[in-house]
Amino acid sequence: MNAQFTDNDGRLNWRRLGYTARSAFAVLLSLTVLIGGGWFVYSKANDAYIAWRTADDYLGEGTEDVQIVIPRGASITQIGEILREADVIKSTRTFRQVATRSGESDKLQAGRFNLKKQLPAESAFKMLLDPENVERLMVTFPEGTVSVRQWQILERPANAKIGLTYADMEAAAADPSIYQLPGYANGQLEGFLFPSTYQVGEPAVASHLIGTQVAQFNRVADKIKLEEGAQALGVTPRNIVTTASIIAAEVSNAKDQPMVARVIYNRINAGMPLQMDSTVHYAVQRWDTVTTTAEERANPSPYNTYVHKGYPPGPISNPGESALLAALNPAETDALFFVTVNLDTGETKFAATLEEHQANQAEFQQWCQANTGRCSG
Repeated sequence: MNAQFTDNDGRLNWRRLGYTARSAFAVLLSLTVLIGGGWFVYSKANDAYIAWRTADDYLGEGTEDVQIVIPRGASITQIGEILREADVIKSTRTFRQVATRSGESDKLQAGRFNLKKQLPAESAFKMLLDPENVERLMVTFPEGTVSVRQWQILERPANAKIGLTYADMEAAAADPSIYQLPGYANGQLEGFLFPSTYQVGEPAVASHLIGTQVAQFNRVADKIKLEEGAQALGVTPRNIVTTASIIAAEVSNAKDQPMVARVIYNRINAGMPLQMDSTVHYAVQRWDTVTTTAEERANPSPYNTYVHKGYPPGPISNPGESALLAALNPAETDALFFVTVNLDTGETKFAATLEEHQANQAEFQQWCQANTGRCSG
């Protein structure tokens, strides 16, 4: 037993023990009051902080997913309003303060973003700057398609988010003079709407998309030196594009395209009509078959190369880079005819004589007979 709790004779001193116990209890009670009071104060202060924060901001990591479209030229305040109306953030003012303090508000861009509802303003701002959250709207225009068919592609379900219709594109194409077409386009869009995959800004504007395609044609034409190459061949730049448009519409395999280019030049130089079904399709505005009827081949349109010798008045599709290069770099051959004998593989056969060509045509007809409905409507 501790000496402070015993008398001189070694017996337990209950008075001293009781006094010490009361003192210890008093200290413990005081500590309990202090701790309890501190926790009470902390709890109240934390509640006040949470109330202050949530008055103008959300806490946490957000709730359900949501897509937001930020239009071109939107200010920080306008972006904040869009986010607030979609319940992504709680306060436009708080979002504006976060963006301004960050020093990165100039990095905010237009577009469609994958966000969450009920985010802290700072989290929403960071997500808008993260490229991983951008939902890019893309549209692909295949090589060799005419303008009308390019614009119809925009109405497919897969492109519904773009929001452009055939009518929108037709209206935007009504005045080609607003686009930076090369002089040899003669104010015509057909042939100069470069086929490629494009990212479409939001909200989508038809004239912007057409302008982007024309600009891409100009870039490619400069890269491959189209005008210089045309001069070297003794062909006008416009007829290079027209030749490329026929090539792109007739064959899909790039390896065959220089051969088709040479067939076109050989027939032109020999004074023969081109007799290309693709030009007849353009003349009658029908593309659901690969062949043409006798009635269609008699159509008087200047684009009908069965009726008229030489080049058609202009391009009959929108060629890509491979077809343009083929028109500038034709193969060396004396072939005057060609026919694609297998529509699945794209196998194309060339001939220098009518007899050879007729044999190739017979092979094509055999394929058509074995694949009912694939060759004619």
